[in-house]
Parts: sequence; structure tokens; C-alpha cells
Amino acid sequence: MSSVSKKVLQQYMMQLQLHPIRTKAITAGFLQAMSDIVSQKLTGTQKIQLKQLILKVLFGAAYLGPSGHYFHNLVDKLFKGKNDTKTVAKKVLFDQLTFSPMKNFAFMLYYGLVVEGRPWNQVKSKIKKDYPRVQLTSWMFWPIVGWVNFQFLPLQLRVIFQSFVGFCWGIFLNLRARSMVLPKAR
Repeated sequence: MSSVSKKVLQQYMMQLQLHPIRTKAITAGFLQAMSDIVSQKLTGTQKIQLKQLILKVLFGAAYLGPSGHYFHNLVDKLFKGKNDTKTVAKKVLFDQLTFSPMKNFAFMLYYGLVVEGRPWNQVKSKIKKDYPRVQLTSWMFWPIVGWVNFQFLPLQLRVIFQSFVGFCWGIFLNLRARSMVLPKAR
């Protein structure tokens, strides 16, 4: 690792220790921005939609980072910091039955009402139609991430790890939530 990279990582870790919620919020907001930029480009957007980008940063910074921080602290308290196989399985199950459905629902609700500015009836209809498929797909992907997270990562890095993996998941959710459809390859 280069000395510059090492210094940046050390500074980041120090900020994570001194200001965990702020650091996780900024990281989640930044990664939501990157995810949205990639999503916009994949859907053929020529010019980045700045309003949408800012609203996605707000979602990451105001909801994903802080809620992830508090959720992982709660899980650690509930399961007393243990990470044996049986406890990790319980943590993953708890996560997948509580926090995962809430995050996906909150994202779809926020995206429809705030980002796209759709009326409640349209958002409700879209969630009713798409949420089950989004959540089922989530349950095929996130338990593996949760297992790695709970088994191998210390508490202070769990939200950061989820945010990085969430970068890819965010692209999936953005593409699912957007009213635009990817143009078919010829």
C-alpha cells in the first residue's frame, strides 16, 4: 500500500473512531451518489440528474449510514458481541427479517415519493407490484453479505462494508425503482 493510501486509510479509521455516525453517514451518502451515477449512465441518461443525485446522497447520509450504525450496535448488544456460527446465523436471520425489509421498503417509498415526485397512489401501486420481487432478490443476496459481515468484521466496520456492497445493490434497486427501462441490446 502506498504511503498516501495508508495515510488516507489511517485518517478515515481515526474519523470512524472519533465520529462514527458522521463518518458512516458521509460514506453512505458518497456511495449512494456513486451508485446513482452508475445507474443513471446504465439507463442511458446523457446528463446526470443533479436533483436526483442530491436526493440519493441525502437518503444515504440521513438514513442508511445512521440507521445502519444503530442497527449494528443493537445487534451487538442483543447477541452480546458473540460471533460463533449459531449466533451469526441468528444475527443474519434477525437482520433479514427486520432491517432488510425496512431498508428496501424505505428506499422504494423515498424513491417514488421524493426522488421521482410521484403521487402516493402510484408509489403504493409500484411498491405493491415490485417490493415482493425486490425483497426476495434481497434474501438471495444479502444473507451471504450479512454472514461475512457478522462473522469476520468488527462492529465499527460493518456499516462501511455494507455500504460498499450496497453500492452494487443500490444500482439494482435504482434500476428496479426507475420508471425508465434499459434499452434492449441489438
